[in-house]
Amino acid sequence: MQSEPSPQILTIGHSNHSIERFIELLRAHRVSSIADVRSSPYSQYNPQFNREQLQAALRAARIGYVYLGDELGARRAEPECYVNGKARYDLICKAPRFQEGLRTVRKGTVQHRLALMCAEKDPITCHRAILVCRHLRPAGIPIAHILHDGELETTAAMEQRLLMEAGCGEANLFVTDQAAEIEYAYDVQGDRIAYTEQTVTAQERD
Repeated sequence: MQSEPSPQILTIGHSNHSIERFIELLRAHRVSSIADVRSSPYSQYNPQFNREQLQAALRAARIGYVYLGDELGARRAEPECYVNGKARYDLICKAPRFQEGLRTVRKGTVQHRLALMCAEKDPITCHRAILVCRHLRPAGIPIAHILHDGELETTAAMEQRLLMEAGCGEANLFVTDQAAEIEYAYDVQGDRIAYTEQTVTAQERD
């Protein structure tokens, strides 16, 4: 049986790791550069991952950093990516700036062992996997996910969990094969986790 190719793109969620543990995980998986895909590169509860602090810690560890949240973040500046205040992943993936971000990542893999970083611990609850990596797959670049415990989860294994999470374990009238079922599961999960703009009342504005 042929083994899955060594991943050229990794993802990681900073979660509540200490910065020391986070860098340890990156080194364990030979990550040479981080692409930060958070829409807002700051954390109220984990300030060690605020952009400036993180960048300094990575620099000291000789790990590169680039911010791609404007291009690949889930909270978009483009009004056309929203319907009734909710971000739509099927619209985001068509946005020119999102496509520009994908090109930047693909180019980055030529010289770097790159990890896409966001906040969420589990990749299936994060747009880094459900939106960004979904649209990097057609390039044929192997992708895997660094889990909270340091284990590496392949795309195939993540997608099997995704099928269960999206409730696609039983026969589905809307799909005819496994590949289509996986795409359907991405759609379901994307709608589930997509960012929704908060409605601010007049009283709250005052």
